[in-house]
Amino acid sequence: MFRKMSLALLAGVSCLGFSDSAFAIDASSFAEPTVIYANRPARPAPVRTAYAERSQMGGGFIEFLFGDGPPQGGRYQQQPAYQQQPDYQPGYGYGGGRGVLPPMDPQQSMRQQQEEAIDPAQRPLDPKYNKQLVDYAGKESAGTIVVDTPNKFLFLVQGDGKALRYGIGVGRPGFTWSGVKTISAKKEWPAWTPPPEMLARRPDLPRHMEGGPQNPLGARAMYLGSTLYRIHGSNEPWTIGTNVSSGCIRMRNEDVIDLYGRVGVGARVVVI
Repeated sequence: MFRKMSLALLAGVSCLGFSDSAFAIDASSFAEPTVIYANRPARPAPVRTAYAERSQMGGGFIEFLFGDGPPQGGRYQQQPAYQQQPDYQPGYGYGGGRGVLPPMDPQQSMRQQQEEAIDPAQRPLDPKYNKQLVDYAGKESAGTIVVDTPNKFLFLVQGDGKALRYGIGVGRPGFTWSGVKTISAKKEWPAWTPPPEMLARRPDLPRHMEGGPQNPLGARAMYLGSTLYRIHGSNEPWTIGTNVSSGCIRMRNEDVIDLYGRVGVGARVVVI
């Protein structure tokens, strides 16, 4: 019966006089149905390239390219592009100390490493801290000791516009002081008894040490008034020119011996 109906429809079309070409043109006006092929491979997903986004990627850029999965929790989110600051100059950093530091001179870096590698005891003393006769324009009279704490010099005024200048070590930050004292006592190779305040800070120190080459007071000591401060020698001459003591003025042993022989008890000491 189905075959008979089909033959009847074909006969009807022929009777209406439609040609093959006319039928083809009319069919072209309809949309072509979507065809699904069973064996055609799926279209690959678009690949993200680095060129367009590299300047805006953060520290996870390499992981983003070679990772096994998508970013987790925004870890590799794009970072905002660098924005140049108004006070930035290439190679010099920002006015406030931020930014790119100037490159270090390789020779300077090598010299710094060599200096740091030297045992402090082997470092030569800066020549400016050697004993020398210098001009003196101050108002103090001959025989007065002037301690220039900021510049780490001790002057023994000679008169006639001259003074003997020695290099010294002075107090650490918080232990410097200023004022006018007199030499109340002098001792050769003095013994040393650390005061309670120092022992509280340094419980490892000995409670008493007899005079000698290992004694931190060195070869000579000149006591200042009734205080615990002294002008004394040192068994650490490389500390001259530094802020190192607990308030005493330290000198090289050869310099303190020289000064010791030039001043007496009662000499005026001005510490600035």
